[in-house]
Amino acid sequence: MKLATLNNGSRDGRLLLVSRDLTRALDAGHIAATLQLAIENWWSVEPELQALYRELNAGRAEGTFAFDPAAVMAPLPRAYQWCDGSAFLNHGALMQKAFHLDPIDGADTTPLMYQGAGDDFLGGRDDIALPSESQGIDFEGEFVVLVDEVPLGCSAEQAGDHIKLILQINDVSLRALAPREMKTGFGFLQAKPSSSFAAVAVTPDELGDAWRDGRVHLPLRVEWNGKWFGNPNGGAMNFSFPQLIAHAALTRRLGPGTLIGSGTVSNADRRVGSACIAELRAIEMIEHGAPQTGFMRFGDRVRMEVLDSDGQSLFGGIDQRVVAAAG
Repeated sequence: MKLATLNNGSRDGRLLLVSRDLTRALDAGHIAATLQLAIENWWSVEPELQALYRELNAGRAEGTFAFDPAAVMAPLPRAYQWCDGSAFLNHGALMQKAFHLDPIDGADTTPLMYQGAGDDFLGGRDDIALPSESQGIDFEGEFVVLVDEVPLGCSAEQAGDHIKLILQINDVSLRALAPREMKTGFGFLQAKPSSSFAAVAVTPDELGDAWRDGRVHLPLRVEWNGKWFGNPNGGAMNFSFPQLIAHAALTRRLGPGTLIGSGTVSNADRRVGSACIAELRAIEMIEHGAPQTGFMRFGDRVRMEVLDSDGQSLFGGIDQRVVAAAG
């Protein structure tokens, strides 16, 4: 099942069902007005949504209209909780080597995770408005899961049952602001502006065999200003999504609608490129002694796409420009 949120002028939009090929959409607001309400009542609304989704794909549903990825918001325009992990150890290892950092004790056994801002997500076609190019504007291609209510102390073995939807994200980062915030020990704040989400959220069954072991075994293709930047595979996660959920739930309940991110998709095979500029710069530092690639400038465009086994866009993709914030 594929779900999106129509931009109807409200903060939380209107829930849509979207056909598997992303060509047609259908208002699902009579079942659940928003995705947040749907996830809070998933046990009761999911069967009805699935039945209508089957009708939509069979061409039997009434009231359908052409789906436009530019007309939707982030699938969940704002979340009560957004926690982003760093589940690809190759990414951290490159950063440590490039910047001569000491290894983080236990990073290979305990996931790294920070709590981000979930109050103002962007749609996958929205401009990224930021104050200054000097802040080191970077994109980060990731996968994300959306969970229903997760009890305190939930184990990794149990956590997989709480994953209801999978999403694709550009976790925008401001690299010039990150070092100081990391040194404080309080985590990211200014270095993590609003993140952007691809148009649709999908149930795990939509991925077929590509969803296994709590991982998305598909490449994430990234283009920067129309040129290939990388296509690392999400299956290389060192920590699975159930492990990340269990880590976040160790001392707290996770409310329905909590988002858990994978961190930057990163592969040890350098031939597949990267999903963020910082990683490429780290590789350049290791190989050449200094970074050779700058960060994004106003007017730059980033595109991220994940294709299913039939070569169709799975999440509707991300295609957006970086622009100067007004005022």
